Amino acid sequence: MVRRRRLAAELRRLREAAGLTCDEAGARLDCSGSKISRIETGRVSVSPRDVRDLLRLYGVPEDRREGLIQLARESRQKGWWQSYGDTVEPHLATYLGMESDASQISQYSVARIPTLLQTQDYARAVVSGGRAETGRYPGPVDKMVAMLMERQRLAAASPPDLRLVLDETALRRLVGGRQIMREQIRHLIDRSSAPATSVQVIPFSAGAHIVMDLPFILLGFPHPSDPDIAAIGYATGVVWIEDTAEVDRYTTFFRNLQGAALSPGDSVTLMTSVLEQL
Repeated sequence: MVRRRRLAAELRRLREAAGLTCDEAGARLDCSGSKISRIETGRVSVSPRDVRDLLRLYGVPEDRREGLIQLARESRQKGWWQSYGDTVEPHLATYLGMESDASQISQYSVARIPTLLQTQDYARAVVSGGRAETGRYPGPVDKMVAMLMERQRLAAASPPDLRLVLDETALRRLVGGRQIMREQIRHLIDRSSAPATSVQVIPFSAGAHIVMDLPFILLGFPHPSDPDIAAIGYATGVVWIEDTAEVDRYTTFFRNLQGAALSPGDSVTLMTSVLEQL
């Protein structure tokens, strides 16, 4: 997905540099302008042949074409999540593609533990609860949980820089019951000491704070051509924020949340206290 996004941005830049509109480019290639527009949003894949035709139309020298054509080939490769079939809805597939390519993940979570640090039983309780009333998670529960655990395994093999800020609510909510929450908090304490992982908790005593009820995720990527992106999930989809100025605001929000939260060490102390009360 990130490669597709990078390719889309470059194709849009090259079209604009050639002085063509989407409709003009489409007319010259005997296709619709809407197809060109969809390619440039990065939300649909594009074949190497189409990329070759576009580059020829835009007057890109032959010695510069092969790298972008290869990028088109790579962008069409199947993601690991596709083996889970209908379990993964399109918006979730898009998110998994972005998250899997991210080298830095900054997440603010209000009411639940982030999926990358969930235990299997906690994840099952979340998925089961989501299916029971809303149909949020399609397919068998076990298949969805297996997919989430596979994502964790892959992340552990190539760990991103993980920065988490949790509201104390996420620790206090009894997801799956007391025993499951005990295991989850122990796991969270253990993982908080892992390399490249920071877990901070905003305690109830902190009172009101910025974006108090708006969980969000910031994804950063290793390639300089791939700018940071913000994601806000809702019951049936994900809102993607790519405008640089707006992403910068969410980056500022996250830094302010880190400032309002306890230090990583004091956060472990709070998690330990919650664990003892369960």
